[in-house]
Amino acid sequence: MRGFDLTNLECLGRLVRKTCVTTLVLGVTCLTMTREAMALSLIRDAETEYVLHQYSDPIFEAAGLDPKAVRIHVLNDDNINAFVAGGQRMFIHTGLILKTETPSQVIGVIAHETGHMAGGHLSRTQDALKSAQVPIIISTLLGIGAIVAGAGDVGAALIAGGATVGQRDFLQYSRMQEASADQAAVTYLDRVGETGAGLLATFEQFRDQEVLSAQSQDPYIRSHPISSERLAALEERVHKSPYYDRPTPTDQLFAHEMLRAKLFGFLERPDVTFRRYPPSDQSSPARYARAVAFHRRGDLAKSMLELEPLLAAYPDNPFLWELKGQILFESGKVKDAIAPYQRAVDLAPDSPLLRVGLGQAMLAVEEPAYDKTALKELQVAVQRDQDNPSAFFHLAQAYAKNGDIGLATLSTAEQHYVNGDLKEAKIYALRAQQHFTQGSPNWLRAEDIIKEGDET
Repeated sequence: MRGFDLTNLECLGRLVRKTCVTTLVLGVTCLTMTREAMALSLIRDAETEYVLHQYSDPIFEAAGLDPKAVRIHVLNDDNINAFVAGGQRMFIHTGLILKTETPSQVIGVIAHETGHMAGGHLSRTQDALKSAQVPIIISTLLGIGAIVAGAGDVGAALIAGGATVGQRDFLQYSRMQEASADQAAVTYLDRVGETGAGLLATFEQFRDQEVLSAQSQDPYIRSHPISSERLAALEERVHKSPYYDRPTPTDQLFAHEMLRAKLFGFLERPDVTFRRYPPSDQSSPARYARAVAFHRRGDLAKSMLELEPLLAAYPDNPFLWELKGQILFESGKVKDAIAPYQRAVDLAPDSPLLRVGLGQAMLAVEEPAYDKTALKELQVAVQRDQDNPSAFFHLAQAYAKNGDIGLATLSTAEQHYVNGDLKEAKIYALRAQQHFTQGSPNWLRAEDIIKEGDET
């Protein structure tokens, strides 16, 4: 995405026949899915992913996992939930961020899910799950959830849609695995000096939900059954931790509040945002939320009045500069957006999503002087993040503008591949091969995509 890229939206797949799992590039939404199909949006946002990795990477290391090997996906869903699936992939609902008061609550749930991952609780799959199969994970889990909630026909359709590329086994949680993940979570939290009070507080929210019917239960309780015995065992372990009373660092609390404000601004209607963050609230999170809400309302001047004081107070925050770039870009001031995007990249050069925003803005200016720089930015972006269809889409544009039709076509094939549309990916890969020498790296990459397409 381009920031909170609700604008940089890509439908994730024709592969789910009646649904379109969407990428919500914070700022825009691609709502082509049917309500009955209960489709979700996959959010790509540099700040959200950065904060979640700040929470999770120490936990992953404490569990003996390589943080760079674990992919975190953010789902636009208001329920408090998180799960792991498809190897080292963790899915976190926006509800977990928006409905928690402290970072320790999110960190605790991440530690619990890491316990499942490190404990080998995931079902084995025939092949390693590839990036293009993320839509399959989501459609299958949506289908399972629909069946549990009583919508059997919808659930079966979703699962069948995912099966068009290949069936996968998903984790069926048992009470023993849940208790094991609890204890592992506290171990990891102790290793990094983090309190387990947040995990305990989150689980206590669901203390009475096991007596409810499946239709009434929160999705988290359905996939993570919490018995009184399990909760008591967790309470005992958490209270014994030397870090139980550890206060949350002020900077971490601030980052959490800023992220919640940004998410709220993008995901709720502007009028709802203004009620939650009224003008009388002059805090930084409130200004952040209102800057987004005014932008979504199309009021550039008021949006900038809220954002500029934040930039003055926090000039080294790359995500504030990114938001300025996004607001200007989406307000039609494309050339003016380049400088703030560039500032964001300079401050956080390791973020591929920021480079996508910069490259997209440069291409949109329609001035040849920017084309080569845009190409370089987008090349770096896809080298560091090959799960972003939007990056491949803009990379294809950049190659075309620079006269390389072969790589433009191959990038389009990659875009469809990541989206899970293997039939379209194969079509473009076949076209791309015509531009490459047989046996060359690019020809072989196209061949790999073609073979994947043949399997469908």
